[in-house]
Amino acid sequence: MFFKVGLGFDSHRLVSGRPLIIGGVNIPSPLGCLAHSDGDVLVHSLIDALLGAAGLGDIGQRFPDTDPAYENISSLELLRAVMTEIKASGLAVVNADSIIILEKPRLAPFISQMKTGLCPLLSITPANLGIKAKTAEGLGEIGSGQAIEAWTTILLSG
Repeated sequence: MFFKVGLGFDSHRLVSGRPLIIGGVNIPSPLGCLAHSDGDVLVHSLIDALLGAAGLGDIGQRFPDTDPAYENISSLELLRAVMTEIKASGLAVVNADSIIILEKPRLAPFISQMKTGLCPLLSITPANLGIKAKTAEGLGEIGSGQAIEAWTTILLSG
């Protein structure tokens, strides 16, 4: 058995008129992510971590924002496609740990729902998926409510 570690990151500007979707969950908010897809920063960081660990490139190479096929697509669909490839490569997710950085709204009430939707796609239990929500303490673009970002570390086994 061998292990591979991946690190994923994503960020988006927040704008009015877009839904705020994080971890596949629609979060009540007046602002959402400006993006070609649904802008789910958590899922995008998971995808980048998976692709990086497996040596399969990155989300921009796989799902370019210049391709109309991905316009407004659910990021969960992109995650399903990546997981199919991960499994076909003989790899499996051992665990993942993510941090979402957003000033508001507070995400704690939605983390359990995020885990419920993501764990089956990653083929792991909730105990093997860490999702933490942090603020930027009023600092920078995130702290002023203009942006959101997410970071993920993932461990694959083969």
